[in-house]
Amino acid sequence: MTKKVLEEKNIEERDDLFSNNISTFKESKKFLFVSLLKSGPLKIKSNNPNEFLNIIKKSEVSWIDCKVSDLLNESKKIAETHNFNPNLIEALIDAKYSAYEDLDTELGLTLPAIRVQGLDVEVNKLLVLMKDNLVITIHTERVTRTRMFAKYAESFLKKIPRNKSKQDKVSLVLIRILDENNDKNFEGLRKIEEESDEINKLLIDPGTPRAKVSSEIYKMKHALITYLNALWASVDVIHSLRYGDAELITDDKTILARITVLSKDLTMHLSLSEHMSEVLASGMEVLQSIYNNQLQILNNRLSLMMVWLTVFGTAVLVPNTLGTIYGIPQVSEHLKWHTILYSLILSSILSGLIVYYYIKKKKMIPGKVD
Repeated sequence: MTKKVLEEKNIEERDDLFSNNISTFKESKKFLFVSLLKSGPLKIKSNNPNEFLNIIKKSEVSWIDCKVSDLLNESKKIAETHNFNPNLIEALIDAKYSAYEDLDTELGLTLPAIRVQGLDVEVNKLLVLMKDNLVITIHTERVTRTRMFAKYAESFLKKIPRNKSKQDKVSLVLIRILDENNDKNFEGLRKIEEESDEINKLLIDPGTPRAKVSSEIYKMKHALITYLNALWASVDVIHSLRYGDAELITDDKTILARITVLSKDLTMHLSLSEHMSEVLASGMEVLQSIYNNQLQILNNRLSLMMVWLTVFGTAVLVPNTLGTIYGIPQVSEHLKWHTILYSLILSSILSGLIVYYYIKKKKMIPGKVD
């Protein structure tokens, strides 16, 4: 069958041409295309986005997942290929974490894609473009959260009721993408909690250097703050979808309720993250108390040592003064050696006791030292 004959055939007859390629995809392909046709779902992977244009026109709903290396420039080319407003891409890319751009016939979203490695929280961008019966996701290779949806996209599209409107169908696809993105983002909190357990071990060990513990707690706090900022950005996008009244988003209350559920899930994880932040703050206060206690113990030991040095110094100084007096020839001639010895010993004891009694009476001796 020639290429010319294929182009003249109805789009449903082209399904057989791609059926053998549905389960054989190479990871090097940049574009994943899933479409719901009258004859059923179709899945193609290619490096040429123009290959999907004719199929999209006759599909009920289509999703294209694009993996790019240069998010700005390649996103503009993809948008141009599918007749999106080029200014839409620039507005989405310029956003720090999230963005919501409604152009009536087109809708653009920037979603935060959180990636946590240790205490390093990396927030990437997942761009979503919508128009008519088409949803496009664009991301770099570091964002892999669409893989699960890609695996089951055919089954998902097949379950969408045929009597639904285009707005309902693209909204259902969008909600599934948002759900996948949120699930992957939520995994970041679990990883941060695992790292916090390691910091708890440092806090328990009294031999851990203070500088190391302080540095690790700062990293933990910074990771949580970055994570919380990204989650709040997700809440803003979903809130805009739910209450922004975009023309491309469904008015079906049942479908909108799913967006509300996504918002509630985000709110719950925000609460968990903020609670974890409070726990860390309490840990820092405990740490400060521990070190303050250690400093107080050291100060008490030094004070106690100074007290005893004062007692010993006095016990030595008084006999030394008497010894100097007894060393004068006129005095020593009238005193026997045992009288001098007893007087020196007695003066040492008495002077020491007098100084100790005075210090104790004035409460200059520190409390119990551990």
